[in-house]
Amino acid sequence: MSFLNSMSISASALTATRMRMDIIAENMANMNTTRTETGEPYRRRYVVFQERRGGDRTFHSFFNRSLRESGGGVRVAYVGTDMSEFRVDFNPAHPDADENGYVRMPNIEVVQEMTDMMAAFRAYEANITALNTMQDMAMRTLEIGR
Repeated sequence: MSFLNSMSISASALTATRMRMDIIAENMANMNTTRTETGEPYRRRYVVFQERRGGDRTFHSFFNRSLRESGGGVRVAYVGTDMSEFRVDFNPAHPDADENGYVRMPNIEVVQEMTDMMAAFRAYEANITALNTMQDMAMRTLEIGR
């Protein structure tokens, strides 16, 4: 595996993980948004990753490619919307309360979002460490030639 290929893989992971952290931050910022453009509360969003590879997906081409290279990295396949039920809180003074005093709140759980953020942070940190290690290896390789 070449240094540039390794750096490209880690860089793609950094980009995808940053997108994941942005979506988590958006969820946290909107956890009290009871009305959006659609008229309903904000719905939680999530990121789905996919292997970054192009070309033919036959077994033969996949096998030959796996002999030549280690992989192509990761990309964001799509940003999905969580269609689970909204939370319901009793707050008759809220402007979006129904006739019984209940307000539909976004389907966001703080604990889940914080756990996802910690996992994304650890993945980001691991890829930074991998990039730093590859840079250190490249520098040491250049020092051998002196």
